[in-house]
Amino acid sequence: MKYHLALSRKIDLDGIDRDAQLGKCPRHVMQSVRDRLNATVHYPDGEAISSTDKLRSKISSKPEHWAAARKLSEQVSSGDAIFCTGEDIGIPVAVLCGAKPDRPKIVVHFHNIDRPRGRVALKLFGLADKIDVFTVNARPQTEFVRSYLNIPESRILVLPEQTDTKFFTPGPVSADKKRQTVVSVGLEKRDYRVLAAATADLDVDVKISGFSKDAKALSQAFPDTMPENMSRKFYEWSDLVELYRDADVIAVCLADNKYAAGATGLLEAMACKRPVAITRTQGLVDYLAPDTAKVVEVGDAAALREAIVQLLKNPQEAEAQAQRGYEMVVNHHNSEHYVDVLVEKLRSL
Repeated sequence: MKYHLALSRKIDLDGIDRDAQLGKCPRHVMQSVRDRLNATVHYPDGEAISSTDKLRSKISSKPEHWAAARKLSEQVSSGDAIFCTGEDIGIPVAVLCGAKPDRPKIVVHFHNIDRPRGRVALKLFGLADKIDVFTVNARPQTEFVRSYLNIPESRILVLPEQTDTKFFTPGPVSADKKRQTVVSVGLEKRDYRVLAAATADLDVDVKISGFSKDAKALSQAFPDTMPENMSRKFYEWSDLVELYRDADVIAVCLADNKYAAGATGLLEAMACKRPVAITRTQGLVDYLAPDTAKVVEVGDAAALREAIVQLLKNPQEAEAQAQRGYEMVVNHHNSEHYVDVLVEKLRSL
């Protein structure tokens, strides 16, 4: 069987691998999957976009995803297997490659399909009959796919989020750190208004790595006026690891959602063995093992403040919690385990 990886965008996997070997960035799991399976990598790369591509993109994905899927469909047959890293590329690949009489095996990773356009695409394009395995990383998405498409458990692979535990590691605190620090990372479904309300009167530095060129995304995530003790900037990979290590508490403050928003920041923080205070969301229910984090409800600034203060004032308790989180990530959410599970499933096809 010949294997193919369909990516949502162009990624220099070899360049990332070179930098990872030099300790400049985390490894990319798709590079490991590619090498293990000797797979061919595909992504949108300037293919000519047709009027049909534009029309289909009104239902799902972007025209360039449909154009890339159309090109891939001309290269595969029943002797091939395709893994799609997200629904944006996966739906076009499933529609076009799945319609072939000698169609390949198709596996699609769904991040957040339980929304109006996703539901329409699943039914309109008959994807239950075109996708062999649905991979998901959050329980609500698992339950939705199973019930909405009425497919058996054997066609769903739960593939929890992972992190590179060889890059994100515990380490010493910066020599120039002046006072206790609360750190938060990411923008997706973040609610930094609540974090600001919880920490504005605390004698701590609140440092956020949340960067985007999308002004709307920033305005939705952040308060209109940042408290004096809160700052935000872009951190390079090595600086991001140091930011985690300098944190007395990592705060993952989220708006409610039904997918795994926030999981990456949570796992990176735990891999650096830092204590975490986090919002309980539907999408993260399977990532919040007992006693690995202080968990608060959505929008509850008072509870978040209390959780942060308790961790700051009780370093032994915080250290014990951080140790439990570290063990959970190293044992269950490392990159190697993720790659092993995915490769085994693809080979089983």
